[in-house]
Amino acid sequence: MTRDRALAEDLAQEAFVKAFRSLAAFDTSRRLSSWLFRIAHNTALDAIRRSRSSGKSAELSADIAGEWRVPAAPASPDPVEQQALGGALHTALARIRLEFRVATVLRYEEGLSFDEIGHVMGVPAATARSHVHRARKELIRLLTESGWGPS
Repeated sequence: MTRDRALAEDLAQEAFVKAFRSLAAFDTSRRLSSWLFRIAHNTALDAIRRSRSSGKSAELSADIAGEWRVPAAPASPDPVEQQALGGALHTALARIRLEFRVATVLRYEEGLSFDEIGHVMGVPAATARSHVHRARKELIRLLTESGWGPS
């Protein structure tokens, strides 16, 4: 989310400290990973807000594709074509709304359920499902525009 590896590492450490301090509040009926993602997500958003409100020259970008892995491209017989599609997917993912990127990466890369995605993002599960659906539609549109549509 920060597009700055050093800052992301600092924020990850801060998120783990927050999680450790709040361990007593952890709901054991939920997945630990969802709880940690939520804390990390909020820590990064807080840092982005702080940098914007203080007018720092170091620009933080809320671009989830910058630090998170992009979902793997489907298998292709041509490795060059597969690499090109991965690059096109990365580019398209970087162009969609932040909420859509977050939901998509949490769903397809991290394997979270819609309930867990909703918990991480602080939205109802139905909204998380809607974000993923809209992201897929937008990704299809962007990939088709760049020549990756059905032949």
